[in-house]
Amino acid sequence: LSHDGHLWIVRSRVEGRQDMSRERFIVAAPLFHMNGLGTSKMVLAAHAAMVLLPQFDAKRYIEAIGRFRVSFLTSVPTMLALILREPETLARTDLSSVRAVRMGSAPTTQQLIDAVKKAFPGAAVSYIYGTTEAGPVMFGPHPDGRSKPDLALGWPRPQVEVRVVGSDGREADEGMLWIRTPANMTGYLNLPEKTREVLTSDGWYISGDIVRRDETGAYYFVGRADDMFVCGGENIYPGEVEALLERHADIIQACVVPIPDEIKHEKPFAFIVARPQSRLTEDEVKRYALAHAPAYQHPRHVVFMPELPLASTGKVDRVALRRLALEHLQVETRP
Repeated sequence: LSHDGHLWIVRSRVEGRQDMSRERFIVAAPLFHMNGLGTSKMVLAAHAAMVLLPQFDAKRYIEAIGRFRVSFLTSVPTMLALILREPETLARTDLSSVRAVRMGSAPTTQQLIDAVKKAFPGAAVSYIYGTTEAGPVMFGPHPDGRSKPDLALGWPRPQVEVRVVGSDGREADEGMLWIRTPANMTGYLNLPEKTREVLTSDGWYISGDIVRRDETGAYYFVGRADDMFVCGGENIYPGEVEALLERHADIIQACVVPIPDEIKHEKPFAFIVARPQSRLTEDEVKRYALAHAPAYQHPRHVVFMPELPLASTGKVDRVALRRLALEHLQVETRP
């Protein structure tokens, strides 16, 4: 990462905004992660204030919002889902200071966005996209003021070039996102081969993220290419299946990981966090998926958990869950 690149990021986030000196942000992400680092630099440049938490804990996060009159929340969707599972703490905390909630770095659902709007009725809720390698400022409002759908990332911001490249290497409406901005990294430290895999000779960063573009030019996040797996010849993006499952009234969170299968190659395994007092069963989850999506997407195994494990970035720890899925499979197949 370059000095010039990060100065561009700060200018892009601060210029054109109203006076931010009275804003109070809250950061509960590691400062080696672009969410925490980028927000901190913006706060300093804008002469705003910041509440910096040592780690994320849903109750303490909510209490800090009320205690310090936080006005601007930045988070990943999982953090907000955990906050919503603390209704008593939310109810006794004055959240009226919050006027903006931004979430990104992972897939989200309309159900979660609606619930966040209800919890923070005075806030504008937005879904954003950014990367460490190319900066946290990729997409924004339409230049002509067109309304942005809740699940859209938006339209490319000034000085941000994007391409959507299909599996055949040609431009497409759904495919791999390539990005070129003034903040593009110069390379991974001491990893020349990895750098060549993701940086082209003419300066494009190949993000590894799958996006789609609609008829208005707005972009939507589909999932990580390296999360995608093949089941019976069909590509499955876990984020799409998770979004489907989370539309069920009794499901708070879902995470889908692949497990090996001799016939299908890999098949979906779902971890579910159900609502309190819910009597949801594994068969009901499977039937719901079969009724609302292609058959190949339905999870062949379902495990209920009180909460999903998180990585240090606040995202769901898919590696840990895949390990748990394999352990569960071994127990089931044990003679």
